[in-house]
Amino acid sequence: MQGYSTDVLICGAGAAGLTLAIDLARRGVRLRVIDKMAEPFHGSRGKGIQPRTQEIFEDVGILDRIVARGGEYPPHREYHTDGSCTESDLMERRGATPSEPYHIPLMIPQFLTERVMRERLAELGHVVEFGCELLGFEQNNDGVSARLRGKHGEEHVRARYLIGADGGRSFVRHALDIGFPGKTLGVRALVADVVLSGLDRDAWHRFNAESMQAQIGLCPLAGTELFQIQAPIPLEGDIDLSADALSALVAERTGRTDIRVESVSWASAYTMNARLADRYRVDRVFLVGDAAHIHPPTGGQGLNTSVQDSYNLGWKLAAVIAGRSDALLDTYEEERRPIAASVLGLSTDLLDAAKRGNIRRGREVHQLDVGYPGGSLAVEKPPRTSGVRAGDRAPDAPLRGAGGQPKRLFDLLIGPHWTLLGFEVDRDCVRPRAGLRIHTIGSRGDLTDDHGHFSNAYALSPGDWVLIRPDGYIGAMVTSGEVAVLDTYV
Repeated sequence: MQGYSTDVLICGAGAAGLTLAIDLARRGVRLRVIDKMAEPFHGSRGKGIQPRTQEIFEDVGILDRIVARGGEYPPHREYHTDGSCTESDLMERRGATPSEPYHIPLMIPQFLTERVMRERLAELGHVVEFGCELLGFEQNNDGVSARLRGKHGEEHVRARYLIGADGGRSFVRHALDIGFPGKTLGVRALVADVVLSGLDRDAWHRFNAESMQAQIGLCPLAGTELFQIQAPIPLEGDIDLSADALSALVAERTGRTDIRVESVSWASAYTMNARLADRYRVDRVFLVGDAAHIHPPTGGQGLNTSVQDSYNLGWKLAAVIAGRSDALLDTYEEERRPIAASVLGLSTDLLDAAKRGNIRRGREVHQLDVGYPGGSLAVEKPPRTSGVRAGDRAPDAPLRGAGGQPKRLFDLLIGPHWTLLGFEVDRDCVRPRAGLRIHTIGSRGDLTDDHGHFSNAYALSPGDWVLIRPDGYIGAMVTSGEVAVLDTYV
């Protein structure tokens, strides 16, 4: 540890950087989070929290706060040229199940999400250093030397690892000369958080849905008094984002003069791109979030994919800093880059649907089916032919403790540890160790599956064991005759 100012230097305090900081902080890893912006981002570019991200937020201790500050998406109200309107759910509605307790996306403006995350980080003893810019860095086999400029001048920092969480124009990615191929999608749009009058807050209002040139959406932002305006704009030319200009645009595209933009909290004009970094790691430097992939906003995938990048990387960094093999860090790119490629395809397909005026979001955007089966960290002995697989997201299940109290499987997973579940097993055949919590389920276990939800979700036979990673994915599934595999894995 001698010679290091910190273990991990995180450049960028958006959702990706904050998720990683929270996860590392709760594991006792020394860290610094810097951001060259003078103050926190105050816009709502990413406002959807998908069900899988809700599970992550439950684990890191912020889900209830996020829900309290946000709300559900309102119905989608589409106005037609004949003066009529129709309402529908933009999101496909599904009921919660024992294995999937969070079933619909939440709406919360990005600035509120990040505020909750900074509060949680402060509870863990860390604050973001705003107004602190990364000027350059060098690395060798032992660490990264970074040059920073903050409120008190320049300083040199020595860290074990550097994380580029600094957005689509990432300084870290450019400094590493990592390619960022992809395409511009031929759509330019404005997004603005505004106070307006003349519209009810009971719906997401959309006009001219069939025309990419004339459409406009006005969505009430849960947890605020604001509306978000979204509208395609010409590919070239300056755009006036003042309240008067936005009022004129709203009047032109809605045909109504009673809707008035009173003030603008935040606004941006941007060109939609789909890009994916050629690499996520160069030795001791990693890319997460928008620094590694940028998406069109359709489908609400960008922020969620970014959070999940960091959730995948956090436990691996902590394990290697604690002495595990550095090879573990290679699995970050192995697991996360194919996911980003798939999500980019989904977001682009949804953008094409939006151009046709028939976008509808179903289970595919919830990210509950994202997983890593077939990867180097997924072990099955023997190979499974039914049910969940190693590498899949670990399902939830209601259980009952031997003391009689109800339990949720997810409650047992909360925290930075690994979890080992045995079904109708002899607990003594697996030795306890630091960082591993062992639970046995069955007639002689500390937990019982009264209603069969665990059995249905995991499809285990008596004597089977399931090892769940710290990020809630199944690492290994073995039978009683292969228990030795668990020692090797852990």
